[in-house]
Amino acid sequence: MLKKYIKLNMNEMPYPPPIGIINSAKKGLSNLNRYTSQKSLEMLKNMLSDYSKAPKEHIILSSGSDLLIREMIHLFSKRRKTIVVDPTFFPITQAAKQFAPNTMKIRLSEPSFDLPISYLVDELNEQSLVVIDSPNNPTGNILLKGIEDIVETGAYLLIDEAYYEFSGIGFAEFVKDHPNLAVTRTMDKAFSLAGARIGYLIAGKTFLNDFLGFDTFLPLPGVYAAIEALKNIDYVKKNVNKIIDERKRVQKEVTKMGIGVYPSNTNFLLIKTGVPDAARELKKAGVLVFDLSNQLSSEFIRVSIGTKDENNFFLLSLEKIINQNSFK
Repeated sequence: MLKKYIKLNMNEMPYPPPIGIINSAKKGLSNLNRYTSQKSLEMLKNMLSDYSKAPKEHIILSSGSDLLIREMIHLFSKRRKTIVVDPTFFPITQAAKQFAPNTMKIRLSEPSFDLPISYLVDELNEQSLVVIDSPNNPTGNILLKGIEDIVETGAYLLIDEAYYEFSGIGFAEFVKDHPNLAVTRTMDKAFSLAGARIGYLIAGKTFLNDFLGFDTFLPLPGVYAAIEALKNIDYVKKNVNKIIDERKRVQKEVTKMGIGVYPSNTNFLLIKTGVPDAARELKKAGVLVFDLSNQLSSEFIRVSIGTKDENNFFLLSLEKIINQNSFK
Protein backbone atom coordinates (compact mmCIF):
# COMPACT_ATOMS: atom_id res chain seq x y z
CA MET A 1 0.00 0.00 0.00
CA LEU A 2 1.28 3.47 -0.90
CA LYS A 3 2.09 5.70 2.05
CA LYS A 4 -0.21 8.71 2.42
CA TYR A 5 1.63 11.99 2.92
CA ILE A 6 0.65 15.44 4.12
CA LYS A 7 1.35 17.37 0.91
CA LEU A 8 2.89 20.77 1.64
CA ASN A 9 5.43 20.95 -1.19
CA MET A 10 3.58 22.46 -4.17
CA ASN A 11 2.14 25.77 -2.84
CA GLU A 12 -1.38 24.62 -3.66
CA MET A 13 -4.50 26.04 -2.02
CA PRO A 14 -5.75 23.38 0.42
CA TYR A 15 -9.38 24.41 0.03
CA PRO A 16 -11.32 23.26 -3.06
CA PRO A 17 -13.27 25.80 -5.10
CA PRO A 18 -17.03 26.22 -4.50
CA ILE A 19 -19.40 23.67 -6.01
CA GLY A 20 -20.56 26.11 -8.71
CA ILE A 21 -17.03 26.25 -10.12
CA ILE A 22 -16.70 22.46 -9.99
CA ASN A 23 -20.02 22.15 -11.83
CA SER A 24 -18.78 24.56 -14.51
CA ALA A 25 -15.69 22.38 -15.00
CA LYS A 26 -17.99 19.34 -15.30
CA LYS A 27 -19.97 21.17 -17.99
CA GLY A 28 -16.70 21.55 -19.88
CA LEU A 29 -15.96 17.85 -19.44
CA SER A 30 -19.33 16.94 -20.96
CA ASN A 31 -18.22 18.79 -24.12
CA LEU A 32 -14.74 17.31 -24.42
CA ASN A 33 -15.37 16.48 -28.06
CA ARG A 34 -15.41 20.22 -28.81
CA TYR A 35 -12.64 22.79 -28.94
CA THR A 36 -12.89 25.82 -26.68
CA SER A 37 -14.75 28.56 -28.54
CA GLN A 38 -13.24 31.96 -29.23
CA LYS A 39 -16.28 33.44 -27.49
CA SER A 40 -15.35 31.69 -24.22
CA LEU A 41 -11.73 32.80 -24.50
CA GLU A 42 -12.79 36.41 -25.11
CA MET A 43 -15.12 36.25 -22.10
CA LEU A 44 -12.28 35.03 -19.90
CA LYS A 45 -9.98 37.77 -21.21
CA ASN A 46 -12.63 40.42 -20.53
CA MET A 47 -13.05 39.21 -16.96
CA LEU A 48 -9.31 39.04 -16.34
CA SER A 49 -9.01 42.54 -17.75
CA ASP A 50 -11.54 43.83 -15.22
CA TYR A 51 -9.86 41.89 -12.42
CA SER A 52 -6.30 43.00 -13.19
CA LYS A 53 -7.17 46.55 -14.32
CA ALA A 54 -5.23 45.97 -17.54
CA PRO A 55 -6.51 46.37 -21.12
CA LYS A 56 -7.91 43.16 -22.64
CA GLU A 57 -5.73 43.45 -25.73
CA HIS A 58 -2.65 43.10 -23.50
CA ILE A 59 -3.75 39.75 -21.99
CA ILE A 60 -2.44 36.40 -23.26
CA LEU A 61 -3.86 33.15 -21.87
CA SER A 62 -1.93 29.94 -21.34
CA SER A 63 -2.00 26.52 -19.68
CA GLY A 64 0.03 27.75 -16.73
CA SER A 65 2.13 30.85 -16.17
CA ASP A 66 5.32 28.76 -16.19
CA LEU A 67 4.82 28.14 -19.93
CA LEU A 68 4.53 31.88 -20.51
CA ILE A 69 7.74 32.55 -18.56
CA ARG A 70 9.50 29.87 -20.58
CA GLU A 71 8.26 31.36 -23.85
CA MET A 72 9.26 34.89 -22.85
CA ILE A 73 12.80 33.77 -22.10
CA HIS A 74 12.90 31.68 -25.29
CA LEU A 75 11.77 34.59 -27.47
CA PHE A 76 13.58 37.56 -25.97
CA SER A 77 16.86 36.32 -24.49
CA LYS A 78 18.78 35.42 -27.64
CA ARG A 79 20.34 38.82 -28.31
CA ARG A 80 20.17 40.12 -24.77
CA LYS A 81 21.86 39.62 -21.45
CA THR A 82 19.32 37.73 -19.33
CA ILE A 83 19.29 38.62 -15.64
CA VAL A 84 17.54 36.42 -13.08
CA VAL A 85 17.62 36.45 -9.30
CA ASP A 86 18.97 33.67 -7.13
CA PRO A 87 17.18 31.89 -5.58
CA THR A 88 14.09 32.04 -7.78
CA PHE A 89 11.19 30.00 -9.15
CA PHE A 90 12.90 26.91 -10.57
CA PRO A 91 11.33 27.06 -14.10
CA ILE A 92 12.87 30.53 -14.52
CA THR A 93 16.35 29.16 -13.85
CA GLN A 94 15.64 26.13 -16.04
CA ALA A 95 14.44 28.20 -19.01
CA ALA A 96 17.37 30.63 -18.72
CA LYS A 97 19.80 27.72 -18.69
CA GLN A 98 18.15 26.21 -21.77
CA PHE A 99 17.51 29.26 -23.93
CA ALA A 100 19.59 32.23 -22.75
CA PRO A 101 23.20 32.13 -24.00
CA ASN A 102 24.23 35.05 -21.76
CA THR A 103 22.70 34.66 -18.30
CA MET A 104 23.61 36.52 -15.14
CA LYS A 105 22.34 35.60 -11.67
CA ILE A 106 21.98 38.26 -8.99
CA ARG A 107 22.11 36.71 -5.55
CA LEU A 108 19.50 37.98 -3.09
CA SER A 109 21.19 39.62 -0.12
CA GLU A 110 21.11 37.52 3.03
CA PRO A 111 19.92 37.40 5.73
CA SER A 112 16.74 39.13 4.53
CA PHE A 113 17.03 38.02 0.87
CA ASP A 114 16.53 41.53 -0.51
CA LEU A 115 17.16 42.40 -4.15
CA PRO A 116 20.08 44.87 -4.60
CA ILE A 117 18.26 47.15 -7.06
CA SER A 118 21.11 49.62 -7.58
CA TYR A 119 23.48 46.78 -8.46
CA LEU A 120 20.88 45.37 -10.87
CA VAL A 121 20.40 48.73 -12.60
CA ASP A 122 24.17 49.14 -12.96
CA GLU A 123 24.21 45.87 -14.92
CA LEU A 124 21.70 47.17 -17.49
CA ASN A 125 24.43 48.73 -19.64
CA GLU A 126 23.52 46.60 -22.65
CA GLN A 127 20.30 45.15 -24.09
CA SER A 128 18.83 43.06 -21.28
CA LEU A 129 15.91 40.87 -20.27
CA VAL A 130 15.26 40.94 -16.52
CA VAL A 131 13.09 38.20 -14.96
CA ILE A 132 12.03 38.67 -11.34
CA ASP A 133 9.44 36.82 -9.26
CA SER A 134 7.87 39.13 -6.70
CA PRO A 135 6.86 37.88 -4.20
CA ASN A 136 9.84 35.61 -4.59
CA ASN A 137 9.69 31.84 -4.59
CA PRO A 138 11.17 30.39 -2.36
CA THR A 139 11.87 33.27 0.05
CA GLY A 140 8.32 34.68 0.14
CA ASN A 141 9.39 38.32 0.18
CA ILE A 142 8.53 41.20 -2.13
CA LEU A 143 11.51 42.06 -4.33
CA LEU A 144 10.01 44.98 -6.25
CA LYS A 145 8.16 47.96 -4.83
CA GLY A 146 8.73 50.04 -7.98
CA ILE A 147 9.71 49.42 -11.59
CA GLU A 148 10.80 52.83 -12.86
CA ASP A 149 14.54 52.39 -12.29
CA ILE A 150 14.51 49.24 -14.43
CA VAL A 151 12.08 50.03 -17.25
CA GLU A 152 13.50 53.52 -17.82
CA THR A 153 16.79 51.93 -18.90
CA GLY A 154 14.96 50.31 -21.83
CA ALA A 155 15.51 46.79 -20.46
CA TYR A 156 12.75 44.23 -20.96
CA LEU A 157 11.26 43.43 -17.54
CA LEU A 158 9.17 40.32 -16.80
CA ILE A 159 7.65 40.08 -13.31
CA ASP A 160 6.15 36.79 -12.17
CA GLU A 161 3.30 37.63 -9.78
CA ALA A 162 2.04 34.11 -9.02
CA TYR A 163 1.34 35.15 -5.41
CA TYR A 164 -0.15 38.56 -6.13
CA GLU A 165 -3.40 37.79 -4.28
CA PHE A 166 -1.45 37.15 -1.07
CA SER A 167 0.75 40.25 -1.30
CA GLY A 168 -1.60 42.78 -2.89
CA ILE A 169 1.38 44.38 -4.65
CA GLY A 170 1.41 44.14 -8.45
CA PHE A 171 2.26 46.04 -11.61
CA ALA A 172 -0.33 44.89 -14.15
CA GLU A 173 -1.93 48.31 -14.49
CA PHE A 174 1.41 49.85 -15.52
CA VAL A 175 1.80 47.66 -18.60
CA LYS A 176 -0.24 49.94 -20.89
CA ASP A 177 2.22 52.81 -20.27
CA HIS A 178 5.41 50.72 -20.36
CA PRO A 179 5.78 48.68 -23.58
CA ASN A 180 8.88 46.89 -22.21
CA LEU A 181 7.05 45.57 -19.10
CA ALA A 182 5.25 42.23 -18.81
CA VAL A 183 3.60 40.47 -15.85
CA THR A 184 2.66 36.80 -15.44
CA ARG A 185 -0.09 35.68 -13.09
CA THR A 186 -1.89 32.43 -12.40
CA MET A 187 -5.23 31.12 -11.18
CA ASP A 188 -3.49 28.03 -9.75
CA LYS A 189 -2.89 29.41 -6.27
CA ALA A 190 -5.41 31.78 -4.69
CA PHE A 191 -8.25 30.66 -6.97
CA SER A 192 -7.89 26.95 -5.97
CA LEU A 193 -7.56 26.02 -9.65
CA ALA A 194 -4.17 24.31 -9.84
CA GLY A 195 -5.76 21.42 -11.74
CA ALA A 196 -7.27 23.77 -14.33
CA ARG A 197 -3.88 25.30 -15.24
CA ILE A 198 -4.99 28.81 -16.24
CA GLY A 199 -2.16 31.31 -16.41
CA TYR A 200 -2.03 34.67 -18.12
CA LEU A 201 0.48 37.20 -19.35
CA ILE A 202 -0.19 40.92 -19.21
CA ALA A 203 2.24 42.14 -21.84
CA GLY A 204 3.47 45.52 -23.01
CA LYS A 205 3.18 46.35 -26.71
CA THR A 206 6.77 45.25 -27.37
CA PHE A 207 5.83 41.62 -26.73
CA LEU A 208 2.31 41.27 -28.13
CA ASN A 209 2.95 40.25 -31.74
CA ASP A 210 5.08 37.31 -30.66
CA PHE A 211 2.16 35.80 -28.72
CA LEU A 212 -0.54 35.95 -31.40
CA GLY A 213 -2.63 32.75 -31.24
CA PHE A 214 -0.88 31.51 -28.11
CA ASP A 215 -4.13 30.94 -26.19
CA THR A 216 -6.12 29.14 -28.91
CA PHE A 217 -6.05 25.64 -27.43
CA LEU A 218 -6.89 26.06 -23.76
CA PRO A 219 -8.93 23.09 -22.42
CA LEU A 220 -12.65 23.76 -22.07
CA PRO A 221 -13.12 22.58 -18.43
CA GLY A 222 -10.40 24.93 -17.21
CA VAL A 223 -11.79 27.90 -19.11
CA TYR A 224 -15.32 27.30 -17.80
CA ALA A 225 -14.00 26.94 -14.24
CA ALA A 226 -11.95 30.15 -14.53
CA ILE A 227 -14.91 32.15 -15.85
CA GLU A 228 -17.13 30.96 -13.02
CA ALA A 229 -14.39 31.69 -10.48
CA LEU A 230 -14.08 35.28 -11.66
CA LYS A 231 -17.85 35.68 -11.32
CA ASN A 232 -17.66 34.62 -7.66
CA ILE A 233 -14.40 36.06 -6.44
CA ASP A 234 -15.39 36.50 -2.79
CA TYR A 235 -14.34 32.92 -2.04
CA VAL A 236 -10.79 33.81 -3.13
CA LYS A 237 -10.55 36.66 -0.63
CA LYS A 238 -11.99 34.45 2.11
CA ASN A 239 -9.52 31.63 1.46
CA VAL A 240 -6.56 33.99 1.12
CA ASN A 241 -7.39 35.48 4.53
CA LYS A 242 -7.63 31.98 6.04
CA ILE A 243 -4.22 31.09 4.63
CA ILE A 244 -2.67 34.34 5.90
CA ASP A 245 -4.05 33.69 9.41
CA GLU A 246 -2.70 30.14 9.37
CA ARG A 247 0.64 31.33 8.00
CA LYS A 248 1.01 33.75 10.90
CA ARG A 249 0.13 30.99 13.38
CA VAL A 250 2.60 28.51 11.85
CA GLN A 251 5.30 31.18 11.76
CA LYS A 252 4.74 31.92 15.45
CA GLU A 253 4.90 28.23 16.40
CA VAL A 254 8.06 27.63 14.37
CA THR A 255 9.70 30.66 16.00
CA LYS A 256 9.01 29.10 19.40
CA MET A 257 11.13 26.13 18.32
CA GLY A 258 14.13 28.43 18.11
CA ILE A 259 14.78 28.04 14.39
CA GLY A 260 14.73 30.54 11.53
CA VAL A 261 11.48 31.34 9.76
CA TYR A 262 11.30 34.21 7.28
CA PRO A 263 8.55 36.82 6.73
CA SER A 264 6.27 35.89 3.85
CA ASN A 265 3.84 37.58 1.47
CA THR A 266 2.73 34.26 -0.05
CA ASN A 267 0.99 31.00 0.88
CA PHE A 268 4.25 29.38 2.03
CA LEU A 269 7.09 29.87 4.49
CA LEU A 270 10.85 29.61 4.11
CA ILE A 271 12.34 27.87 7.16
CA LYS A 272 15.96 27.29 8.12
CA THR A 273 15.62 24.21 10.29
CA GLY A 274 19.21 23.69 11.38
CA VAL A 275 18.70 20.02 10.46
CA PRO A 276 20.71 18.51 7.58
CA ASP A 277 18.47 16.92 4.90
CA ALA A 278 15.41 18.38 6.61
CA ALA A 279 13.04 17.68 3.70
CA ARG A 280 14.05 14.02 3.63
CA GLU A 281 13.59 13.70 7.39
CA LEU A 282 10.11 15.24 7.17
CA LYS A 283 9.21 12.87 4.36
CA LYS A 284 10.08 9.96 6.63
CA ALA A 285 7.64 11.46 9.14
CA GLY A 286 4.90 11.64 6.50
CA VAL A 287 5.15 15.30 5.40
CA LEU A 288 6.19 16.46 1.94
CA VAL A 289 7.89 19.88 1.83
CA PHE A 290 10.05 21.44 -0.87
CA ASP A 291 13.74 20.61 -0.62
CA LEU A 292 15.93 23.68 -1.14
CA SER A 293 19.31 21.96 -0.98
CA ASN A 294 20.02 22.91 -4.62
CA GLN A 295 19.34 26.63 -4.07
CA LEU A 296 20.27 27.34 -0.45
CA SER A 297 21.28 24.35 1.70
CA SER A 298 19.69 21.12 2.92
CA GLU A 299 18.75 22.87 6.19
CA PHE A 300 16.25 25.05 4.29
CA ILE A 301 12.71 23.97 3.43
CA ARG A 302 9.78 25.70 1.78
CA VAL A 303 6.50 24.63 3.32
CA SER A 304 3.07 25.42 1.88
CA ILE A 305 0.36 26.50 4.29
CA GLY A 306 -2.28 23.77 4.42
CA THR A 307 -5.39 23.21 6.51
CA LYS A 308 -5.14 23.66 10.27
CA ASP A 309 -4.90 19.89 10.80
CA GLU A 310 -2.20 19.54 8.12
CA ASN A 311 -0.23 22.41 9.62
CA ASN A 312 -0.50 20.92 13.11
CA PHE A 313 0.87 17.59 11.85
CA PHE A 314 3.73 19.42 10.15
CA LEU A 315 4.55 21.40 13.31
CA LEU A 316 4.53 18.25 15.43
CA SER A 317 6.77 16.42 12.95
CA LEU A 318 9.17 19.35 12.65
CA GLU A 319 9.51 19.68 16.41
CA LYS A 320 10.29 15.96 16.77
CA ILE A 321 12.98 16.16 14.08
CA ILE A 322 14.56 19.23 15.68
CA ASN A 323 14.58 17.60 19.10
CA GLN A 324 16.10 14.41 17.72
CA ASN A 325 18.78 16.39 15.92
CA SER A 326 19.70 18.34 19.05
CA PHE A 327 20.74 15.10 20.79
CA LYS A 328 23.04 13.95 17.99
